[in-house]
Amino acid sequence: MNDSLTPELIEKTKAKLSFPDKLFIGGNYANSLTGKTFNNISPIDGKNINDVTFSQKEDIDAAVKIARKTFESGVWSKSDPSFRKKILLKFADLLEKHHLELALLDTIDMGKTISDTYNADVPGSVDTIRWYAEIIDKLYDDIAPTPYKTLAMITKEPIGVVAGIVPWNYPLMMAIWKLGPSLITGNSLLLKPAEQSPLSAIRLGELLMEAGLPEGVFSVLPGDGPTTGKALALHNDVDCVAFTGSGEVGKLILQYSGQSNMKRVQLECGGKSPNIVFADHNNLDLVAEKSAYAIFGNQGEVCSAGSRLIIQEDIKDDFVKKLIEISKTMMPGDPFDPESFMGAIVDKTQLDKINNYVKIGKEEGANIATGGNITMSDTGGYYYEPTILKNVKKGMRGAREEIFGPVFFQQLHLRKLMKLLK
Repeated sequence: MNDSLTPELIEKTKAKLSFPDKLFIGGNYANSLTGKTFNNISPIDGKNINDVTFSQKEDIDAAVKIARKTFESGVWSKSDPSFRKKILLKFADLLEKHHLELALLDTIDMGKTISDTYNADVPGSVDTIRWYAEIIDKLYDDIAPTPYKTLAMITKEPIGVVAGIVPWNYPLMMAIWKLGPSLITGNSLLLKPAEQSPLSAIRLGELLMEAGLPEGVFSVLPGDGPTTGKALALHNDVDCVAFTGSGEVGKLILQYSGQSNMKRVQLECGGKSPNIVFADHNNLDLVAEKSAYAIFGNQGEVCSAGSRLIIQEDIKDDFVKKLIEISKTMMPGDPFDPESFMGAIVDKTQLDKINNYVKIGKEEGANIATGGNITMSDTGGYYYEPTILKNVKKGMRGAREEIFGPVFFQQLHLRKLMKLLK
């Protein structure tokens, strides 16, 4: 815990916090042209934070038109690298200035702990923007190898209008990962945050204007995937979609590109990552600690979460015992408490999905070593215990499908794995 992050400071800042609720377009906040909104529920207590503007196709068309006009004007796309660098560095300073505010917005909106948002997500976002800002004037074009009388140049140019579609598990950081590379290269960016966690992304519009970004370069379009995300991915005047999320939706993005203008697609999709543990490691206590963190950190809501344990049979019982003891120190708690390790699951839909996967695992023959229960129901929020399932076979659904929750599957022993590989 950062020494400056005290409960008193958290409560004082919460009392002054405001919750942005508009789309951001052309340098200004606005309602949807249709007037539609959606409820933004906090998973901490199940209560509505605010009603957020629901961007429809009409709003997408207007935002793309402004983004294209701005791009073609050259006010950003053809600006000097030194100018773009100056704006991005000032933006990084503003992120740092509003450190606790942004951390609280993500904690309230998504349910992750204030310790994670304050000590990792916001500082990581600041570092990311500064890193990209510093390479703006250090990326050179190339001269291709050619015959003596020929000159061939390879130039780096902005793509044009980019749509960035981000998930809910790291709301600010995922937005920044799209924003940094898009803006330093001169593109116009249309950012669609996840409907479960739009607050910090919406706030970025105001901070970028304060940093001096020209109007129309950056837009925020809150809404869901089937309406807002689909309209962006199908739009014939969007040049690129950069998407982070599930493999299922990633496939749809590829289809939408083919159905429209064959726009470029950049995908970062989910996975089912294994931890492979050998008996001869000289510090199995440390391995157990890191393995537990890899699946229970951020409530297991991580695309690269180490959700499978493949372990040498000689040590499987002792190693699982170590994991169980460590998991007891990682129980969910009040997300505003700087000492809490785990916070809330993002919404009830995800909570029910996690719980259902555990039930399926039991029905398929796996055994619960620890956890396996919804907890803290008295808060009105959505919390799940760190869970370990033993004796998981390779064909079970939990061993094959991404759950996105704090559920660890002890899958296949290495002795059996070696037989399969022969």
